[in-house]
Amino acid sequence: MANNKSKTKNKNNNKYATAQKEKLSASDFFIGFGKWETFSFCIGLLIGIVAIFMLVAFVSYLFTGESDFSLLENYTDPLNSGQRYKNICGSWGAIVAYFFLNDLFGLASFIMIPYLVILAMRMMRIFKFTLVRKFILFTVLMLWVSVFLAAFGYLFPYFEGSFVKLGGNHGIQVVKGLTQVIGTPGLLAVLVITAVLYLVYLSTKTIEVIRDLFRLKFLKKANPRRWARLMRKQQEEEEEFENAGVEEEEGEDEIRQFTDDEKVEVDFPVGEVDDEITDDEENVGKDEVVKKTEKEDVDGTEMDIEANETEKGSGKIDRGDVNTPYDPKLDLEHYKYPTLNLLRKANDQTPQIDMIEQNANKDRIIHVLRQFGVEIASIKATIGPTITLYEIVPAEGTRISKIRNLEDDIALSLAAEGIRIIAPIPGKGTIGIEVPNKKKCIVSMESVINSRVYQESTMELPCAIGKTISNEVFMFDLAKAPHLLVAGATGQGKSVGLNAIVTSLLYKKHPSELKIVMVDPKKVEFSIYSPIENHFLARLEEEEDCIITDVQKVVKTLNSLCALMDTRYDLLKRAHARTIKEYNEMFKSRRLNPEHGHEYMPYIVVIVDEFGDLIMTAGKEVELPICRIAQLARAVGIHMIIATQRPQASIISGAIKANFPTRIAFKVSSMMDSRVILDRPGANQLIGKGDMLYLGSAEPVRVQCAFVDTPEVNDICAYIAKQQSFLHPLYLPEVADPESDSAAMGPMDKGHLDPMFGDVAKFVVTNQSGSTSMIQRNYSIGYNRAGKIMDQLERMGVVGPQVGAKPREVLIKDPMTLEGLLNTLG
Repeated sequence: MANNKSKTKNKNNNKYATAQKEKLSASDFFIGFGKWETFSFCIGLLIGIVAIFMLVAFVSYLFTGESDFSLLENYTDPLNSGQRYKNICGSWGAIVAYFFLNDLFGLASFIMIPYLVILAMRMMRIFKFTLVRKFILFTVLMLWVSVFLAAFGYLFPYFEGSFVKLGGNHGIQVVKGLTQVIGTPGLLAVLVITAVLYLVYLSTKTIEVIRDLFRLKFLKKANPRRWARLMRKQQEEEEEFENAGVEEEEGEDEIRQFTDDEKVEVDFPVGEVDDEITDDEENVGKDEVVKKTEKEDVDGTEMDIEANETEKGSGKIDRGDVNTPYDPKLDLEHYKYPTLNLLRKANDQTPQIDMIEQNANKDRIIHVLRQFGVEIASIKATIGPTITLYEIVPAEGTRISKIRNLEDDIALSLAAEGIRIIAPIPGKGTIGIEVPNKKKCIVSMESVINSRVYQESTMELPCAIGKTISNEVFMFDLAKAPHLLVAGATGQGKSVGLNAIVTSLLYKKHPSELKIVMVDPKKVEFSIYSPIENHFLARLEEEEDCIITDVQKVVKTLNSLCALMDTRYDLLKRAHARTIKEYNEMFKSRRLNPEHGHEYMPYIVVIVDEFGDLIMTAGKEVELPICRIAQLARAVGIHMIIATQRPQASIISGAIKANFPTRIAFKVSSMMDSRVILDRPGANQLIGKGDMLYLGSAEPVRVQCAFVDTPEVNDICAYIAKQQSFLHPLYLPEVADPESDSAAMGPMDKGHLDPMFGDVAKFVVTNQSGSTSMIQRNYSIGYNRAGKIMDQLERMGVVGPQVGAKPREVLIKDPMTLEGLLNTLG
């Protein structure tokens, strides 16, 4: 009986599926044209054809309009049933040309055709243009040209009675109205003012050009000798810039336009947002000389003023007037921030909305939830570069845990790579379901650096790392983080994320404000930054390479940073300041005397890659100074970023997690690894390729990491390396090496013994066995340090010499004898 019911049910299901399939196949034709992409392409193609038709009709009218004019003045039959027009586009072409070239805007109507072509290409998605800005520019230009041509015809009536009205009826009416109100001089003034305003809207460089034009003309007329000196001075400075290898860049500010589904961002010249001393490259030297000329020429006395130039590599502080605030950037006053053209624009960085895909996913989610008895009040979608967030409002009385447990069922229904349920979304009364897009977009570093959020940022150490699900630029302040842990499986975007952080810092900070210490055990990740070592990097004076790759050098560098941290705290204590920001403000306002040891403190960012490899080889020798820096160094401007591809509890210990509250997790293979990084699951549900979770507060934020390629980083470093630099990188203070043993050390000199000597000696005597590997395992130290402790034990008579691969013989047989030996030391 049960089998019969099952067969009947299967037959009914098959009939239903067949009917649905026939229904879909019958409507395939209409669904194809129902797609927004297809509809948009067809509309764009139609607009392009209309633009070509209008262009041909307008041009033909200029040659045939004289014969067609009498027919067009009183046309009543657009279909041309009884009249013959000479226009190449027929009666419709003649009527359209007459309408625009006479009744509307005159010859200015030709300006409308390029905009229609741009609109057509945008609708067909051949190119991406800012339509709103283009519409404003073309419309204002067309109206202004119409009035200008009508004014020209009014002042010089050579074309009166022609079959073409230069400015059309629009221009004629505006000119008549203005001349009646303000006369001909007022009309000309209005045209000039509107033209200037249009050029200012087109580019803010217009203001500087007008200022320079008036200044130079006035100076040339009032003082020819000073004008000649200014021209000579400007030429010398241009040659100096060429020799220094500084390329001149001309930027143009454009208005940002925001739409519902995308955020269009355009060029802002980097380095001009919150930089007090960086001038436009075209005005370096020129405006400065002009202003000094105006100031010194008040009493009519000529004086030659030469700007003091800082010699390349000079580490001296130009103290100047004690009443003038100190500017640390003056040491490299001609430094230019990297320009946006060094970064590449991605072709598909704007999320594409596929309504069929969105509606299908929405219906599947609703269907799956209803199958398990979960009703939904509403659902909406937010489309990001790689992820779409579906926010659902469940019906009253629905348990959130019931929806959370349906994660696998929803993923099966959507056939997605992996979904993530946020139940509930913090700050909202909704539940979020994150579904990967079938067509993913690349978030370019150019779009992030070029964003208003980054350009107008006032953060101390701005780190722009990508875009959120809502397609908004995501950035954080490393100075407030204050330390960052980055972890993820191999090949999921960790190295690209570190490059994105470094790039955002290089675009915003001056070399005198930021120094970077790079630790790269792999030896290949950070080598591309070596050209800028004299600008931004820091190292020990005895080292040759700024990119630290040797484990023992890493330990020395970390200990040196601890010594630098202590020195900075001493300076803050003497200055009665609590943070580096307060201290630097006091130093710049000249309230601290450099002769008393005070100096300007740049921020120091320590980036440690492959942290897991360092822990395996050096153990506590690396972990202890890192934890000490993470605990104390925030107030003195030393911030750490550590990265690992082994998110295990043995690598990321509790001490590390406690001191690194800000964390970034890329895709990992298991929920356990996600819990090690974020203390919660989620990283195991990411889709890879830069998809990450940023944990800076209570809940993690999903971000698509910005992609910056190696050639882009090389171009940025080459641009910086060409410029004026310091003589050497920032030298870190020298520290005593606790592991160093000289051959002349006396056997009874306790001051030269390793701090762990006593503990290790007791351990060896107690176990009556000793070897280097045993010391390394039990005390989690490096092999080199364990070997030196073993050599010290041999010199002190605790163990015998090495005999092959066997453990050393322990010469002291009881702890009491060892205790007496230790008491006699020093």
